[in-house]
Amino acid sequence: MNKKILRLAIPNIISNITIPLVGMVDLAILGHLESEIYIGAIAIGGLIFNVLYWGFGFLRMGTSGFTAQAYGKRDFSEVTALLGRALIVALGGAAFLIIMNGPIGWLSFKVINGSQEVEALAREYYNIRIFAAPATIGLYALTGWFIGMQNTRFPMIIAIVVNVLNLVFNLYFIYVAGMKSDGVAWGTLLAQYSGLILGIFLFWRYYRKLLKYWSTKVLLQVDAIKRFFLVNRDIFIRTLCLIFVFTFFTSQSAATDDTILAVNTILLQFFMLFSFVADGFAYAAEALIGRFIGAKNYKAMLRSIRLLFMWGLFISIPFTVAYAFWGDQFLFILTDNAKVIEASKPYLIWILFVPLAGFPSFLWDGIYIGATASKGMRNTMLIATFLVFVPVFFATRNSMENHGLWLALILFLVARGASQTFLAKKHIYTKAS
Repeated sequence: MNKKILRLAIPNIISNITIPLVGMVDLAILGHLESEIYIGAIAIGGLIFNVLYWGFGFLRMGTSGFTAQAYGKRDFSEVTALLGRALIVALGGAAFLIIMNGPIGWLSFKVINGSQEVEALAREYYNIRIFAAPATIGLYALTGWFIGMQNTRFPMIIAIVVNVLNLVFNLYFIYVAGMKSDGVAWGTLLAQYSGLILGIFLFWRYYRKLLKYWSTKVLLQVDAIKRFFLVNRDIFIRTLCLIFVFTFFTSQSAATDDTILAVNTILLQFFMLFSFVADGFAYAAEALIGRFIGAKNYKAMLRSIRLLFMWGLFISIPFTVAYAFWGDQFLFILTDNAKVIEASKPYLIWILFVPLAGFPSFLWDGIYIGATASKGMRNTMLIATFLVFVPVFFATRNSMENHGLWLALILFLVARGASQTFLAKKHIYTKAS
């Protein structure tokens, strides 16, 4: 079982780790320019797209869970239909974002209050990157389907290619073409479309034989479509809560001043680095739990859950140690702005809590997705967001200021893991009884 977990997790870790690493390189490039406003522009512009694209995160998660279960049942007509449904939703969602880009941009900049200089650069970034929507959301559908098919190697290849190209394009636009944050937007757009083309090629090269199982009747099956959207509705609500937490976090940072915005943006890279490693095991959980439930192999399902949590603890401890001993040095990699570095040091203590507080919730997410236990995911996220994160922030914002914001985020992670563990008996373990 450990071999199965690692066979699925390692490619996901490799692909996931390229995402924060490239993000860190982008920050490092902009952090070594003459002003922190470029970091702020990417923080705000990136936040808007996190909101938009995380909103479509249900597509990847729902697709992987359903596909894994259909694969476990060897129901290849449903396997192909699931990809068709996911791509239809992806293209429809992307068209909506592009058509509504004006109102979306207006509302976004009304909600997020940055300085005038930062907002002007963020608007420029937004107006370019919005046209990457078809590629970005289309890749969600393809990636989720590949994972459900127990193939984490293709998402790894796609992620590496996308992120390496993103880095190359960004370096070109900034250092050769003389652009600033707008160059990062163009780099992202071109890299995303390159990834979509690669994903379609990989499907056609290795999976086109499955098209013989294609059935329009199965694609349009009412009960299957209804279940697809009901589960994705719950995942969407769960994702909206996650969006709210990080939007609120960045918005409160921006409302303080440009320095705190830059500080929190850089420190969140510590969080992102660990979360993408932990998500490698969460994606493995999606594939394995879905497959074992589809095949009704509940003994294997229970064993895989135990081993996944052992791996989660195993990876959390080294991250905690590394953050404790080398956190200061990490700051110098991301920026040489002395003001930002000095302002960051008092808040480094909060990063130490991220690995151990976060890994249970990341792993449970994968398990719940594989089991398509979407109501449990939704309810635990609502509890953590509105009964923990929001009250803690408002209770501590005057006395602790930015420390209160970080305390709220850490307790949010703890609450998610604890509530998911508590509700697992109802939503996960009953499937094996």
